[in-house]
Amino acid sequence: MATYTTTDTSQKTGTPMATDAQSTSDVSSDGAPSKAMFEPSANSRRSGTLREKPNPLIECDDLSIFYGDFRAVSGISMVFGKNEITALIGPSGCGKSTVLRTLNRMNDLIPGTRVEGRVSYHGQDMYGKEVDPIEVRRRIGMVFQKPNPFPKSIFDNIAFGPRVLGMKGDMDGIVESALTRAALWDEVKDRLRTNAFGMSGGQQQRLCIARCLAVEPDVILMDEPCSALDPISTGKIEDLMMELRKDYSIVIVTHNMQQAARVSDRTAFFTVTEDRVGQMVEIDDTEKMFTNPSDSRTEAYVTGKVG
Repeated sequence: MATYTTTDTSQKTGTPMATDAQSTSDVSSDGAPSKAMFEPSANSRRSGTLREKPNPLIECDDLSIFYGDFRAVSGISMVFGKNEITALIGPSGCGKSTVLRTLNRMNDLIPGTRVEGRVSYHGQDMYGKEVDPIEVRRRIGMVFQKPNPFPKSIFDNIAFGPRVLGMKGDMDGIVESALTRAALWDEVKDRLRTNAFGMSGGQQQRLCIARCLAVEPDVILMDEPCSALDPISTGKIEDLMMELRKDYSIVIVTHNMQQAARVSDRTAFFTVTEDRVGQMVEIDDTEKMFTNPSDSRTEAYVTGKVG
């Protein structure tokens, strides 16, 4: 079983890492890992789980996550498919957000975090030494629980990522495209140079989604994106997720059972053991999970018998 720690400062800063065994096809002329290294490979369907699920994108295989000596999550094996919304549900402290942050290596930023098992993207080991964490986070973006716009204009919020990454093209067009896909363009097109803090909470959250879309990810991770929003803003975010599913894969952590039932294609239920270790109980099509789950613990949770 592979073990990965976050004590290497190159993982925290995003400095590309390479080994002597790394093939030249995986390295660009400046020494950074090639984007081609994330392309689908013959190993993409290596496990039975992957063969059962069409169009696999991300796979967790016997994943365990530690904070120092504490095992926060144990034995997670699941697949996230293309153009699907997957909801992670379960009581507080069961490891949903920990798993979510592991899918784009955000946990690398927490000292002492250790990952055992395998997390793969298009069959490529996401925690391999040759993989650049910054490239991982570009391809697998994240939207957090509370809107976190930068103290900049609406335009500069969207343009920040493309500028840092050196993306080519017309920046005005990139900003308009991202805001349009986030269903925000018509509301802000006449005040792009105003401070983003002047937007409503719901608009700020859609701005954060647009900021994520501007760098052209494949996957969008959302950690309770509607928990701080009113019902109208929540409805707009849910409608947006349904629209974005046509072009992206989405993984959402939510405590709102109705939201999971409304927007997701598949749902995974997590629980916590007496030792406070998170584990996944089951994952299945959302309709089945809410009407005929396989495990009695899932049924008790989705029906409100336990919380």
